[in-house]
Amino acid sequence: MNNLHLPVITTLAAGALGLILAVLSGQVVAARTSGKVIIGSGEDTSSKLFIAIRCQANFAEYVPLTLLLIGLVELRTGPTLLVKILAASLVLARLMHPIGMRRAAPNPFRAGGFMVTLAVLAVASVAAVMLNV
Repeated sequence: MNNLHLPVITTLAAGALGLILAVLSGQVVAARTSGKVIIGSGEDTSSKLFIAIRCQANFAEYVPLTLLLIGLVELRTGPTLLVKILAASLVLARLMHPIGMRRAAPNPFRAGGFMVTLAVLAVASVAAVMLNV
């Protein structure tokens, strides 16, 4: 175990990738807003299957990298207050989002869950990058 090294390169790369994902996500939200598309890309969004698929996909799109970033920051800094707040916020946001997906839009659960997830991703990304500056 004494051959462990701080994941400096992985932390920096994960932080940069998280920022890219945050920008790309913002572009999707902007395009959906301007096109008045609430979910998906305009296809039939009323089926339970479609909503379930999007809930799962949205989770899979955001949680792995965000959790990796939080883990890398914790590995570098320890279980700081920032790490605890980011982790708790991510869990809360990922509970809120699927609740909101099953309610009429717009609603605070879906929007809040997404916005908190995006904020956690961005903050964890900046923290990861700043650990290497």
